[in-house]
Amino acid sequence: MNGSIDRRTFLGASLAAGGAFLARGHGAARAAEGAPAGKLRKAVVAGMLGKLPEADRFTIARDLGFEGIEAYTTDDPAAAERMRAAADKAGIAIHSVMNSNHWEFPLSSADPKAIEKGLEGMRTSLRNAKVFGADTVLLVPAVVNEKTRYAEAMARSKQHIPQLIPLAEELGVAIAIENVWNKFLLSPLEFADYVDGFKTPAVKAYFDVGNIVLYGYPEDWIRTLGRRIVKVHIKDFNRKGNQFVPLREGSIVWPEVRRALAEIGYSGWITAELGGGDEAYLREVSKRMDLIIAGE
Repeated sequence: MNGSIDRRTFLGASLAAGGAFLARGHGAARAAEGAPAGKLRKAVVAGMLGKLPEADRFTIARDLGFEGIEAYTTDDPAAAERMRAAADKAGIAIHSVMNSNHWEFPLSSADPKAIEKGLEGMRTSLRNAKVFGADTVLLVPAVVNEKTRYAEAMARSKQHIPQLIPLAEELGVAIAIENVWNKFLLSPLEFADYVDGFKTPAVKAYFDVGNIVLYGYPEDWIRTLGRRIVKVHIKDFNRKGNQFVPLREGSIVWPEVRRALAEIGYSGWITAELGGGDEAYLREVSKRMDLIIAGE
């Protein structure tokens, strides 16, 4: 896809959401005390860039100031190779893979067939990461629901994740456990102990700043998890409205989050995991991420 008209309209279906985002403005900000330490690199999840061919999506992301992409799992090895080539041509990194079947086939399931499908999906994701040059695969480790008790989710995920560790270590790709709304790992102390329990640097924490706001404070979780954190997702959440909102317009005190990341020596990727939108919307996301990185 070429030309400025195509670029302006490449995610036209999401214009309304993007326009609403822009209309709210930057909101109030306060600068963090002292210069933030540790270089943070901006990325977006692939789904924010629509369904254009990879070459176009990657080029657009690069032109809007993003250095990286978080891709989704692909079962097609040839497609993975094409994605890597397109990213290299665009001059942008695929830094992580978001495993695609951990909700449908969680490693906390009581069904052996579901477990095997979940494990195979992770194996595919790990191999994708190697092809992409990525160093992490995001994993939702378990799901607590009406059929799976918390204790069962804990025991089963601890039983099955180790089956993936040899491949992760062989490929040099970390299994990055994410905190999500799965009713599991509900405190930073438990999350830290869970990661430590695997006794390998091949299992790390993928910390999502926005996902924690309902039942905690992200800066507290960051300081507790410390160097276990290998990647960071960012989104914003409003406690009063009980909803996700545009970056820097919710309940998160971003300067404190930035300070906490600096304190633990975090240096690496922060990836926006938001709804999609048009080029103006994504440019605004990029600008707001710059303010977060600056500690404002």
